[in-house]
Amino acid sequence: MSFLAVLFGLLSGSLLSVLVGIIGSRRRIGFGWAFLLSLIFTPLVGLIITLLTDPLPGDVQRWGCIGTTVAVLGILCLIVFLMLVLAGGAMLIAAA
Repeated sequence: MSFLAVLFGLLSGSLLSVLVGIIGSRRRIGFGWAFLLSLIFTPLVGLIITLLTDPLPGDVQRWGCIGTTVAVLGILCLIVFLMLVLAGGAMLIAAA
């Protein structure tokens, strides 16, 4: 696996974990625990655990467009990561 694939894999996982943390900041679990669970397990598991907790009373908009920006960057990095991994796998098949 190439260096860029590993880099984009780590970057996309980190950005998606930050997004889960931002979602968790509006719930009882909080940003820190949601972010930590997403890093330890996967962002999908962290999101499920975060959404199972109760929302905070008085839903106040605190983050503005940061959540959307992080989500778009995370998804773009994930797409690049998948393209690099699939292209690397195709090169290995063609070489054999």
